[in-house]
Amino acid sequence: MINTIKALHPKNILIALDAIDDEHPSYKLSKKQALRRVFAILACVSVCLLLIHYMKLLSTFRASLTLLSHTLGQSENHIENQLRATQFFSLISYIWWTLWHIIGYLILPFLVIKYILRESIIDMGWRLADTSKHWRGYALLISPILFFIFLVSFRGDFLNHYPFYRLASRSWLDLITWECLYLIQFLSLEFFFRGFIVNGLRPALGANAIWIMCVPYLMIHLPKLWLEATGAILFGLFLGILAIRSRSIWGGFLVHAGIAVTMDVASLIKQGAFPTKLLPF
Repeated sequence: MINTIKALHPKNILIALDAIDDEHPSYKLSKKQALRRVFAILACVSVCLLLIHYMKLLSTFRASLTLLSHTLGQSENHIENQLRATQFFSLISYIWWTLWHIIGYLILPFLVIKYILRESIIDMGWRLADTSKHWRGYALLISPILFFIFLVSFRGDFLNHYPFYRLASRSWLDLITWECLYLIQFLSLEFFFRGFIVNGLRPALGANAIWIMCVPYLMIHLPKLWLEATGAILFGLFLGILAIRSRSIWGGFLVHAGIAVTMDVASLIKQGAFPTKLLPF
């Protein structure tokens, strides 16, 4: 088997995928078993992505608050106005955003793994396994991205895009709470794409599971900056290969965490908007 760095070289991608195909548990299922497994996993993926896309929206959150107000016999905007009065309405809306990522990326796949695939969720990449052995591969992925972040941090569109939570600079409470929510979302995302989809489909489709994962992974990046969306294609491919080779999602999560926090911090520094107080009031 070629080493991690060589496996990520463009000339060796197909060789690396061939090696994955030749190893257990690739193609271990019969045609009938494979059909049912692919059906269950991709049906779950479709439902989860649809659910997250619409339920995470601020408009959906506000509509839910209105419905709750009506249910409790209150005026239409009663609960929303109460939340806005706390000065944390925006942050609470991101708790809602994170919650739906947890439901779609973690809870629903867990139910499929446990009750349909009848396997352990731990075996879908939650162990550290061989992550430390492949640190060079993860370092190779994150290094040029961090350099790229430094370059684009001078651009106005970057400064206007990050952090997503616009009040992150208001206080340390805002910033730390936001980063925790952001990282929970990334951990859930990493499990969904490099854990559930890749490990779930591999027994039926071998290394093709990685390319299948790359398609929805690209699509969730389409609302973002075009360079970020374009990079998601190769980034998803490389993370998929590393996830299988390391038998873990933790390396990919750490890469995502490093990039996400660095982008937010770089944007705040360039704007001169780093928090100066612990609480917003």
